[in-house]
Amino acid sequence: MKAQESRVFRLRARGPMACFSRPEMKVERVSYEVMTPSAARGLLESVLWKPAIRWRVNEITVLAPIAWTSFRRNEVKHRMSEGVTLFADDPDRRAQRNTVALRDVDYVVSASFRMTERAGPEDSVRKFEEMFERRLEKGQTFQAPYLGCREFVAAVEPAPEQVRPIQPEVDRPLGWMFYDFDYREGGTVPLFFNARLAGGRLKVPPLEEVLRSQGGAGEGAR
Repeated sequence: MKAQESRVFRLRARGPMACFSRPEMKVERVSYEVMTPSAARGLLESVLWKPAIRWRVNEITVLAPIAWTSFRRNEVKHRMSEGVTLFADDPDRRAQRNTVALRDVDYVVSASFRMTERAGPEDSVRKFEEMFERRLEKGQTFQAPYLGCREFVAAVEPAPEQVRPIQPEVDRPLGWMFYDFDYREGGTVPLFFNARLAGGRLKVPPLEEVLRSQGGAGEGAR
């Protein structure tokens, strides 16, 4: 396995609305105060996803004040099965639920990637560094980047050299935050970490540290 790590990239993501749903809220959608590492990884993968690399989020910087909005919307109540199309306006298949979301969000995601065991002989760190940088500069994506929910589309671009985080003097806990899923041994286990917003920045621990804190070991999350 190639274990080389890329240099650190900085991606800016913003949008009028976002919802990074807290899993403990069973009925209503209630967002975390800050983007989760899993959502940040999704933004990076929307620009560049390859089996040969695995993204690692290092830090999420919050540029806009944390502001909330609440609304109700229709959601389908069942999973879509093969050959069946579900519509949220079908009264027999929908449920109206409240959503507590973030508004006018603006983040900078700092991340790097590592080569995986699926890298081929022609793959290299430099190859994918140049590919990601080129795609981000040109605004090219494999799928529409979004902020937690697919309808909350994000604008992504290279981050400026100098950014000003919100409330640089604030240092406060955010509680247990969803980190990512652990897919080892064919299972799907959610991983959490004790998040803290310090100086407008959320430091994201390495996967190995999160696994140790929950009694695991090794690399399992994508």
